[in-house]
Amino acid sequence: MNYKISTEPGARLRIDKWLWAARFFKTRSLAADAVEKGRVRIGGATMKPAKEVRVGDLVEIDIERIVWQVEVLGVCDVRGPASVAQTLYAETDEGRQKRLMENERRKTHREPAASMHGRPTKRDRRVIDKISSGG
Repeated sequence: MNYKISTEPGARLRIDKWLWAARFFKTRSLAADAVEKGRVRIGGATMKPAKEVRVGDLVEIDIERIVWQVEVLGVCDVRGPASVAQTLYAETDEGRQKRLMENERRKTHREPAASMHGRPTKRDRRVIDKISSGG
């Protein structure tokens, strides 16, 4: 299939559609929800899902506390394979460094509550109280 990718400087597309086409989110509604919650910024400013992103814009995308800093290289209004999606953006060096550092931190430091499912049991509560009181 032929995917029409526009890379000229005036090219623009809705931010939610671009995030979906660039495969940062599985659905457009998830992309729109992230934009509404302020997890996506263009040039440091939050916006609504209908805001248009242009080629050359710097976009910050916060996905589960991992921040992607990417420059928009092209726009495509259809979702294609990952190989096509990766041509729509280029990650900044600074953003890549921060993201890799956060991934390393997550590997070495596990969130204590991550292994718990649901509410803590009485035993879990005693352990939590013991740890938080320093005893």
